[in-house]
Amino acid sequence: MEPRFPRNYYDFFEIPHQLSLDPQDLEKRFYALSRKWHPDRFARASAEERQAAIDASAVLNDGYRTLRDPILRAQFLLKENGFDIGEQQSRDAPPELLEEMFELNMALEEADENAIARARKRFEAMRADVDAELLGQFAQYDRGQDQQTLANVRSLLNRRKYIQNLVQKTECSR
Repeated sequence: MEPRFPRNYYDFFEIPHQLSLDPQDLEKRFYALSRKWHPDRFARASAEERQAAIDASAVLNDGYRTLRDPILRAQFLLKENGFDIGEQQSRDAPPELLEEMFELNMALEEADENAIARARKRFEAMRADVDAELLGQFAQYDRGQDQQTLANVRSLLNRRKYIQNLVQKTECSR
């Protein structure tokens, strides 16, 4: 039996395929759909209907977790639009971050806590800048839904991933 609900998170939540979402609206839809598909409501239903409720609950929870997080939402939309979002290789590191990575590795080797703390602040500021750029690209995509904007979003997400890795490296040194 084919499920009676869409598997695409946007369609499941009946919201437009956009990068910018209203978090309160998403939460409201989540709770309404939770009540509709809760497996307890199907306790006396057929085995097929009980399984459909379990499947719908899984899609609902995965969808909510994905759509409420702007980064996961962007990755999902990129994938839905045919963009490869797999692991990037180290050779694909943004060139402007190579020196930053080198300096951080030196500070980590020397256990220079002051240099590591300064690096962490720099990387956190860089991540905040990328997040601001992403919000601008999200709004631009929502206005025109063009592939070039999605390519820009993918590039920014890759950059953010490298910066996030650098932030994590500084936190692991504590």
